[in-house]
Amino acid sequence: MLRTYVGWFRFVAIAEAVSWAGLLVAMMFKYGLGEPLGVTIFGWVHGAVFTGYVITSLLVSSPLRWRFLVLVLALAASVPPFGSIAFERWALRRGWLEMPEEPGPNLWNRVTWTLRELN
Repeated sequence: MLRTYVGWFRFVAIAEAVSWAGLLVAMMFKYGLGEPLGVTIFGWVHGAVFTGYVITSLLVSSPLRWRFLVLVLALAASVPPFGSIAFERWALRRGWLEMPEEPGPNLWNRVTWTLRELN
């Protein structure tokens, strides 16, 4: 599963949703029972996984040839609880989580070419 860009993205998307669930449960304990330790732990965990999701989305957008709008949707999906799972399912149905067959130009190739031309 973790050998491809798709596998990494799906893994991190699920991990982000699980960390959201943990944070929501910890918030129930904090505000319902007055136990704030869970929010301290799961807040840190969720923050790390959230950052990983954003970085993973940015990294896989070019090899998977996502349009800019798809990347924006992936990043926006990280904000609401379980949005990353909803985006992952949507992208899977729409074919955005499939590797292109031929390695054509992507964002990083264009950036590299532009930087070479500027020098």
